[in-house]
Amino acid sequence: MPMTIIPVKTATQAYDVRLVDHGLDQIAEHIASVWTPCRVALITDTTVGPLYAAKVVTQLTNAGYCVNVLTVPAGEASKSWTQVERLITAMSTMHLTRSDGVIALGGGVVGDLAGFVASIYLRGLSLIQVPTSLLAQVDSSVGGKTAIDLPTGKNLVGSFYQPALVLIDPQTLTTLPARSLAEGYGEIVKCAALVGGAFWALVTQINQLADLIPNAAALITASVQFKAQVVMADEKEGGQRQLLNFGHTIGHAVELLGQGRWMHGEAVAIGLVQVSRLFEAHQLTPAGTADQLAARLQAVGLPTSLPDLPVTQLLAAMQHDKKVHGNQLTWVYLTAIGRPELRAVPVLQLKDWLAPMIKD
Repeated sequence: MPMTIIPVKTATQAYDVRLVDHGLDQIAEHIASVWTPCRVALITDTTVGPLYAAKVVTQLTNAGYCVNVLTVPAGEASKSWTQVERLITAMSTMHLTRSDGVIALGGGVVGDLAGFVASIYLRGLSLIQVPTSLLAQVDSSVGGKTAIDLPTGKNLVGSFYQPALVLIDPQTLTTLPARSLAEGYGEIVKCAALVGGAFWALVTQINQLADLIPNAAALITASVQFKAQVVMADEKEGGQRQLLNFGHTIGHAVELLGQGRWMHGEAVAIGLVQVSRLFEAHQLTPAGTADQLAARLQAVGLPTSLPDLPVTQLLAAMQHDKKVHGNQLTWVYLTAIGRPELRAVPVLQLKDWLAPMIKD
């Protein structure tokens, strides 16, 4: 496939998202277009590193870069202060300067963690995102959100820090386990439901997990184009960018309370359907919308039912959500496929508001 370039321009950075089949085979060429030879901290994890790190290191070394590979354990638990300290200590040992850079090679956890580290070390090193999971390719690698987790919630410590380049190689999807591939589709359905039109029509053609790889380029392109448009209009989530949180208020609570039982995209899939059922009960979303979403998500095996979780813990997790402002929690809902809206609900009314969804 030819290279697809989606430009992103914010107040702080202008960069390209490049979708290139077999892009990892040409990574030095792409990196040389934004960086001159320098020292590089290549941050990856114990799953992705053995698959791709050697290829990247060889190419960059041959192109004149000095590369050190820093590996973290795979999984959400690595988005922690412990790993931040370990990484920045290693970067200090490497004597990185502000002329050097960080490459995030991996899925969403690596991208979030490496991006946060790049944003705080020496008050900011140049960052390149090389996302290898479908979830990271369509969502977390684009837009500049970086974060780590706290015991009280996901992504509570972080920064808005735009990369110098995002390089997406759809070939990395062929090494993903089936569950991880399906996980990324949760964020794609979210975007398609927000956009509607041709994008929604595209996801209605995905009827089984095997349909994802042949349609990956089109799905990634549509998702990134939408996210880039939103980010350029609202870099720091003061307005329109809040729409990207559709499904995440419930999803983040489920993910946090599940303690690893549900992956992020799985929790978002649950959140998309459950928030739509909730707003249907409040007669703000048309009846049948949740069933439409559930059908698309269940086609690839994603969960959509709300798990049996303690009500008090669910409420507590939502009250710690980043979307709480001025004692109000902002929800994203649909008045139709392709027509999202925002609604603020006072935190003190949250239990009553959620009554149609959860039972004591």
